Amino acid sequence: MADPQYILPNDIGVASLDCREAFGLLSPTERLYAHHLSRAAWYGGLVVLLQTSPEAPHIYALLSRLFRAQDPEQLKECALKEGLTEDEYQEKLERLVLGSRAAQEHPEEVGGLWQVCGDLMFSLEPQQRHLGLGNEGTTTYFSENCTLEDAKLAQSFLDSQNLSAYNTRLFKGVDADGKPCFEVRLASILREETTPDSDMTPKLKSYEFEGCQFQVTRGDYSPLLQKVVQHLEKAKAYAANGLQEHMLSQYIESFTQGSIDAHKKGSRYWIQDKGPIVESYIGFIESYRDPFGSRGEFEGFVAVVNKSMSAKFERLVESAEQLLKELPWPPAFEKDKFLTPDFTSLDVLTFAGSGIPAGINIPNYDDLRQKDGFKNVSLGNVLAVAYATQREKLTFLEEEDKDLYIRWKGPSFEVQVGLHELLGHGSGKLFVQDEKGAFNFDQNTVINPETGEQIRSWYRSGETWDSKFSTIASSYEECRAESVGLYLCLHPRVLEIFGLDGPEAEDVVYVNWLNMVRAGLLGLEFYTPETSSWRQAHMQARFVILRVLLEAGEGLVTVVPTTGSDGRPDARVRLDRHKIRSVGKPALERFLRRLQVLKSTGDVAAGRALYQGYSAVTDAAPENFLALRETVLLRKEARKLIVQPNTCLEGSQVQLLEYDASAAGLIRSFSERFPEDGPLLEDVLTGLAKADAHFWRNPTVVAAPRA
Repeated sequence: MADPQYILPNDIGVASLDCREAFGLLSPTERLYAHHLSRAAWYGGLVVLLQTSPEAPHIYALLSRLFRAQDPEQLKECALKEGLTEDEYQEKLERLVLGSRAAQEHPEEVGGLWQVCGDLMFSLEPQQRHLGLGNEGTTTYFSENCTLEDAKLAQSFLDSQNLSAYNTRLFKGVDADGKPCFEVRLASILREETTPDSDMTPKLKSYEFEGCQFQVTRGDYSPLLQKVVQHLEKAKAYAANGLQEHMLSQYIESFTQGSIDAHKKGSRYWIQDKGPIVESYIGFIESYRDPFGSRGEFEGFVAVVNKSMSAKFERLVESAEQLLKELPWPPAFEKDKFLTPDFTSLDVLTFAGSGIPAGINIPNYDDLRQKDGFKNVSLGNVLAVAYATQREKLTFLEEEDKDLYIRWKGPSFEVQVGLHELLGHGSGKLFVQDEKGAFNFDQNTVINPETGEQIRSWYRSGETWDSKFSTIASSYEECRAESVGLYLCLHPRVLEIFGLDGPEAEDVVYVNWLNMVRAGLLGLEFYTPETSSWRQAHMQARFVILRVLLEAGEGLVTVVPTTGSDGRPDARVRLDRHKIRSVGKPALERFLRRLQVLKSTGDVAAGRALYQGYSAVTDAAPENFLALRETVLLRKEARKLIVQPNTCLEGSQVQLLEYDASAAGLIRSFSERFPEDGPLLEDVLTGLAKADAHFWRNPTVVAAPRA
């Protein structure tokens, strides 16, 4: 029997993002700006296929061909005529694909695509069923022969040359003497061409580093980035101000040349562009899915301001400097000056990437965050649909908690997202020694509150949080931000800002903490016992917090195995609301201080020991988490699929195209996303994948049962 964690039900929930009202309030010029930014984001989002697995681009091309020839209803009708039942239509994919109109019209092309990806998409061979480096999973950020040691060596090389890993991939080969050699390939439109005024041209060469050859090249994803840049150029004509024009010019330079420095310059303009009606960001942003934690997945979003919710976040920003003083670390560990950021609630029009978050704090560049600031974004229409839960599907809670949870989950999540993004990701200082040897802290007076001694470690020039803490950086930082949210939601001023007081405020605090400990248990779905590894940064972070609160003792949190009404294993999470302040807060205070001190000082060894210790999943009593993991998998609810709208030009007017909240609606949204160049994009994606196919082998696979 196949492992249930790799199986999704046919009746998976589907929700539709509603941004009709927000879009309707835009002027014609703002709509044109949003339209071209959305087109840039969607074209760039296809890069993610090439950053995931060798077969991902072929799967996309296969499905695109299938649904260009027949929409879901036509395909279903065809399948039923072929003798498939309603259930078989959803399950017997090979028969459906090879019997489709697309296969009848282009048998060699469709058959070839199926041959490349058919077995791989169903493979349950350990190395192919989840993301990972080397023998621990699959990734196309690295060639298959790259090891963790290779990734560390490459990071050291990049640091030595002051090159960012964000827009790179790493491919390993062997030179004529049998020594390992590496290609560091930058994402850019330009390939071999050089431009004398570019900061990238001198870096495109061969290097000798620690006995290995490194060749820096560029041109990764070139045809897709050409499409991105075409629409960024068009968007410039409708920019609201000079900051937006300069921002887009620098993004264009970045994607053309492969320059992260240019993207940083664009991000500086973006930070300065306060309160735009149409908000956006685009580039190689989040490093969650790089097994080493340094390379950014392409992401682009376009959204419209929700003014009423934004007003609450603005009040939170106004109180930020005072609230930062409440955090449990000495002032020397906080930024020298709080750079007041933008914090807006947005209704998403477009979010291209591997998933849609509830909130964002960007840019992720450490030097910009320390010196220039950042922006916070809460995605209101995502919160409204993606995190809604039906009572009958609420797992692991006591019956008396369920109604309270449903009533206050939304408001509590708004509070948590606000604190997580603004005062979680937005807090804390990194101790740095620059290239001239100067420190940004006083070595003589700053004392480590954990040891009582002077600071003994810090970040050297070229080192960043991601490069130094690598594989744990993303999850560690998410844990720190989530902990800040829990800690500060107890503050009366925070609750007042969100319009909460009295018993209702206490209910929101309770549900926020209850949601976190429940999420910690749910996170076990994303733990892989075979490799003792976590596959999702946020869920690992929430499990760590659950462990910290369990460790606090005194009955604050308990996780109890039970038997469900259906006779199958179940569990209950219990939180004593009367002990949140007396037991939970001090425990979180100690943990948060340790997290920040180790981050500030760049103490990788101690940070890794702390975080991996709490991340360990064992069968130790009393919780027996490995056994509980099986219960979590048995009771898991699949995450909703999100249907997003499209925009299209009709003459000089931009129209919003919306779709049903159904699987068919989701398919139609993708089919109509690239109406003019769908076939070309299929060829581009498969061509790019084939060009690099030699970096990954196709071993015999163990497939899930299928027809």
